[in-house]
Amino acid sequence: MTAQGLRIAGFGFRSEATLESLAQAQDQLIDQYGAIDKLAAARSMLPLVEELARLRDIEVIAVADAELSTVTTLTHSEQSLHARGTGSVAEAVALLAAGPGATLLGPRIISADRKATAALALSEVPEGTTE
Repeated sequence: MTAQGLRIAGFGFRSEATLESLAQAQDQLIDQYGAIDKLAAARSMLPLVEELARLRDIEVIAVADAELSTVTTLTHSEQSLHARGTGSVAEAVALLAAGPGATLLGPRIISADRKATAALALSEVPEGTTE
C-alpha cells in the first residue's frame, strides 16, 4: 500500500462481456491513473473478474450485490439503475471495496466494445499510517 492508500478497480459489465472487454477497460484505467492494487466485482459478477485477476496476478475483492444501491456514484446509467439499483456498478463496486472514506479518482470508463465499465477508487489511509 502506498501512502495514498490502495487503488482498487471496480468493474461492471454486460452478460456478453468478454475477458478482453474487462482487460481493455483495466488498461484504460492504468493508462489514465497508473498502477492498480486490487480488482473488485459484485459477487454475482465475480467469475470473469477472477479470471482477469488470475491472468494479471492481482487480488480480487468481492462486494455484496445488495450493497450496490447504497452508494452514490458520479455517473448515472438508466440501465444500471434499473438492473442493479445504482448509477454505475463499476463506481459502486470500487467504492465499496475500497472501504469507508474512499473516493473515486474519476468517473467510470467504458471499454472500446462498450460491454464493460471500470472505475478506480482510492482507499482512505488510516490515521498514523506511514507506509
